[in-house]
Amino acid sequence: MRPLSVFAAMLTASSVAAAPAEAAPPPSIPEVGAPALAALGPNGVGVIEKTVVDKDAVDPLGSLAKGALVRADRTMPLVIWYPARVGPKDRRATYRASLVSEPPKPPAYFTVPALAVTDARPAGQGYPIVLLSHGYNNDPVMLSWLGENLATKGYVVVAIRHHDPAITDTAKTPATLIRRPLDITYVLRRIRNGLLGNLGDTKRIALAGYSFGGYGALTVAGAELDAGSPAVKRLPSALVERYTGSGAEAAALHDPTIKAVVAIAPAGGAPWAAWGANGLSGIKAPLLIVAGTADRTVGYDPGPAAIFRDAKGSDRWLLALKGAGHAIGTNPAPAEMRGTVWDFDWFEDRMWRKPRVNSIALHFITAFLDLQLKGEAAKAEYLAVPSEESDGAKWASEDKRYDAVSEGGTNPTWKGFVKDHQDGLLLKHLPPSP
Repeated sequence: MRPLSVFAAMLTASSVAAAPAEAAPPPSIPEVGAPALAALGPNGVGVIEKTVVDKDAVDPLGSLAKGALVRADRTMPLVIWYPARVGPKDRRATYRASLVSEPPKPPAYFTVPALAVTDARPAGQGYPIVLLSHGYNNDPVMLSWLGENLATKGYVVVAIRHHDPAITDTAKTPATLIRRPLDITYVLRRIRNGLLGNLGDTKRIALAGYSFGGYGALTVAGAELDAGSPAVKRLPSALVERYTGSGAEAAALHDPTIKAVVAIAPAGGAPWAAWGANGLSGIKAPLLIVAGTADRTVGYDPGPAAIFRDAKGSDRWLLALKGAGHAIGTNPAPAEMRGTVWDFDWFEDRMWRKPRVNSIALHFITAFLDLQLKGEAAKAEYLAVPSEESDGAKWASEDKRYDAVSEGGTNPTWKGFVKDHQDGLLLKHLPPSP
């Protein structure tokens, strides 16, 4: 995919369109029994599309092909979700996108029902900003569960469409190690230079990313690329020298003013070892990692669990779903993507129901961002669980209702969870090292 009238821009593509009356519920609406903070906030949601162009930018893909430094314009469509004033007669959008199919099949096209209304009137201004980066070869609409939900809670969410090489062409993958963080830092500069007008507060920006987007977020937040990484070494020497160590443009991959980072099933750890032994120590912003313990794509330990341990400069949390795999960062599979295992696996976990995964993630991401970007100290209670492992918690409250919700305190059930609905989770916390 890819302005509000106040941005003086028009809808630029057919990827957002009016929804039919019989559309299914949007993925941003949590399922029944979800933990408390997954619930929608008080705002409606608006959505716009905008395109930015990084002129004469370093082109790692072209550089990889030629073995020397190449430059080219880099066009990046953006999807922007924001708090809006939406009426009962306003027609919701429908998101449209495509993904690479199993070769030799053509791309698979799909639609996602939206909660958002295209070009709706903003509900206010000065909202904290979340820049959202999708997985490798994914599309921003696959993350509407998160973008729309956060917008109802008073966040502006800016999602980049990165235009990665086809996931089936692994020879081109290393180029994205450089391009992904450069995309993010460029859009951050545009945001700070007025892209959102007065809608967002440029002093309160967080990064969030899924899979390769998690790699990008961690790198921009301060993780330093290692010239000895098996993945980095596949790049032309001109790029390695430029963007690693004390290279002339190494700082261009980072933004030290970021206030918080959410990394869902982040790539970049083993076997890529993109940041080497000590590169993650450059992250200073608070960090929430969400991971599956059975992730066959980026691993778990080594993988996200090791990233959690090695980001020693950050106040950090690791939320792990026991037995979950890699596909924990997307919407549930649309109807068009349920016909083959390849298409289905873009979206669905092999063990966990996706609405359950998303509801749990929304609960903790909301607590984390509200604490870090809005300064809501009470939200820290949702991250201070009575034990790292959720299994075995017993209901100790006087409230005997079947759907009673834990209020924390002496009740060992994790705060905000419905009685007997917290199993299968781990939540670890580490403060910054001295």
